Amino acid sequence: MSREVLGYREARQLLLDRVAPVGTEAVPLAACAGRVLAEMLSAASDVPPFDRSPYDGYALRAADTEGIGPDRPVTLTILEEVPAGCVGTRAVTPGTAVKVLTGSPLPEGADAIVPFEDTRFTDQTVTLFAPVKPGSNVVRAGEDVKAGALLAEAGTAIDSGLMATLAGQNAPCPRVFRRPTVGIVSTGTELTEPGEPLEPGHIYNTSRYALDAALRDIGAQPAFIGSAGDDAAAIEALLREGLERCDALVVTGGVSVGDYDLTPDAMLGAGVEVLFRGVALKPGMACCYGMAGGKPVMGLSGNPASAMTNFYAVAAPALKRLCGLRDCLPREVALKLADGFSKKSRGTRLLRGRLDLSTGEALLRLPKDQGNVVISSLIGCDAMAEVPAGSGPLAAGTALKGFLL
Repeated sequence: MSREVLGYREARQLLLDRVAPVGTEAVPLAACAGRVLAEMLSAASDVPPFDRSPYDGYALRAADTEGIGPDRPVTLTILEEVPAGCVGTRAVTPGTAVKVLTGSPLPEGADAIVPFEDTRFTDQTVTLFAPVKPGSNVVRAGEDVKAGALLAEAGTAIDSGLMATLAGQNAPCPRVFRRPTVGIVSTGTELTEPGEPLEPGHIYNTSRYALDAALRDIGAQPAFIGSAGDDAAAIEALLREGLERCDALVVTGGVSVGDYDLTPDAMLGAGVEVLFRGVALKPGMACCYGMAGGKPVMGLSGNPASAMTNFYAVAAPALKRLCGLRDCLPREVALKLADGFSKKSRGTRLLRGRLDLSTGEALLRLPKDQGNVVISSLIGCDAMAEVPAGSGPLAAGTALKGFLL
């Protein structure tokens, strides 16, 4: 265990270097949205696989329109109509055309398409009033995707575009990374579950549900292992159970240096190798991180907002790597404070808030209170700004580095 109190970036990287994706599985394409691709995807074929029409219109020879104009139109004989999904039976020859609908293959002999609204037509003929060039309004084979092209690398999150691309490459059951199961362990005698009567001196367990939502957001499967009071043996028992059932554990409470901060000792008792204890960060300084059998164990503060700040700054990237994501570090942004912040920052501080792009620049709007226990400040929070150590009060408009959640 390192005795030095690490900066949150160093702590994050130390944890990242120790974790790896938990495995892969083949999943039906319809269930792949939000999953992470576990194999390189290269195009097996052109998309579209043939030259086709982007409009309802007429396929013809561009040569038949040379020299025409509003006063010198040309009238062509319609050979047949070819709907999408069908293949024509007649080749276009001089003086003829084929009526095509959106998505129809380009008929043999044709080299251009004219939208129907640019023509005058009957059931038997079509009249044109302006010349067209070869290739006009033709979607060429491979215009979307060329055979052999690299479409996505392993570790890419499957969004709507990748879903469509997988379908277009006839991948009905792609291989994706398995979603890691992340156990949640709560500690503290004062915690009460929602729905139960609140006894004097007790509070409701908010951190469990904040973590549940945050874990789902990054693609993990949360599993509540249980809640232990301020009892090292009970905490250790839950950790052992969680390590048997899960791919990672997040523990809240008991990671500071008070008489009832028992989580680090319980982690050691459960066979966890402690990597670091505490990070140079406010809020979120109190923490204890370790590994057990290749599984990260992340002990966070019992103060909800402090725990979630540390989670996003240190824990989330490692959990994203467990999910198989290649780009697991948060996306950094340059932003300005929309409002002033009155406190001094002796150490590195993270301010949570909402990103506002309405003025054309990235502004971070802060909630009224950034306190460690103010969990309501996370409502709608989608970005954090880093205040450098040694900063004094900050005025509105102060430029800072930040990252997106």
